[in-house]
Amino acid sequence: MDRSHKLSSIEICAGAGGQALGLERAGFTHQAAYELDPHAHETLRRNRPNWNPVLADVRQVEGTKHRGVDLFAGGVPCPPFSIAGRQLGSEDDRDLFPAALEWIAEARPKAVLLENVPGLGSSKFVGYLDLLLSSLTKLGFAFREGRILNASDYGVSQLRPRFLIVALRSPYAEAFDWPAPIAPGGSVGELLFDLMAERGWAGAEPWRRRAHSIAPTLVGGSKLHGGPDLGPTRSKLAWRALGVDGAGVADLAPDAAFPKAGLPKLTVRMTARIQGFPDEWAFAGKKTAAYRQIGNAFPPPVAYQVGKAIRTALLGRQRADVAQRKLLVASA
Repeated sequence: MDRSHKLSSIEICAGAGGQALGLERAGFTHQAAYELDPHAHETLRRNRPNWNPVLADVRQVEGTKHRGVDLFAGGVPCPPFSIAGRQLGSEDDRDLFPAALEWIAEARPKAVLLENVPGLGSSKFVGYLDLLLSSLTKLGFAFREGRILNASDYGVSQLRPRFLIVALRSPYAEAFDWPAPIAPGGSVGELLFDLMAERGWAGAEPWRRRAHSIAPTLVGGSKLHGGPDLGPTRSKLAWRALGVDGAGVADLAPDAAFPKAGLPKLTVRMTARIQGFPDEWAFAGKKTAAYRQIGNAFPPPVAYQVGKAIRTALLGRQRADVAQRKLLVASA
């Protein structure tokens, strides 16, 4: 990818950096990454201090300091729209879409990328979504559209649909196309075999054959509930079919003493790999805090594909404008 053209970005509700990491790979340079959770902020600081991680409530920060940024991105909290929650929408005090719109009005970016759960695109919230999109229209965006993308269509070994809102100003809007699916995610067995076998578990090879499909959606959980597990009853049953005990997250991979036909638990590192994080990404906090960051993250490979599409639109139009100016000068 041609990185000679620098594009800037700002991110709110950055979490453990999944979306920001994908956008970095797509060629965006982050001016700052705002996050309220101390553990997630520390994760950002450890891995990418050059992103300028800021520990702050975005409702208390003005977006004017980032005026003119190319891309405004955010993974605003999903509980107001999640089927696992009460689905209070705008009545939920965790709804940060109003704050995001205020930031967009103040920062005046060329493009916007907002990520949330599929529930935001459901019939229950059609009025709320229409209000969001109409607000973006009033802020000067010619293209504004929401769409569900599934991570498994972009090389992630997980059934993880997410609802994305992309908005671009004219003239960049006409150059944007949603990324086409590239490849299905591989099986959990192939993805995690080396980690399952690293401590000498005799059942690693049979387990690889059993775990022959992609993972169900990883669920991060909230601070209001107990320790880490891999989701509700239906998810646990899906994990069991893959030979995994979904009732918790392990400190270590199974060792030589673990029963060959046993059901191992996933480690934090395994869940991070399923989500699409690189193995070197270090998560701050103890197991529960680390897993919550992973389970709530936007898979970096999906953010990369969407980021590439936005970058292509922004740079494609910029280059077209430059070429047109050169043509006008030459013909004068």
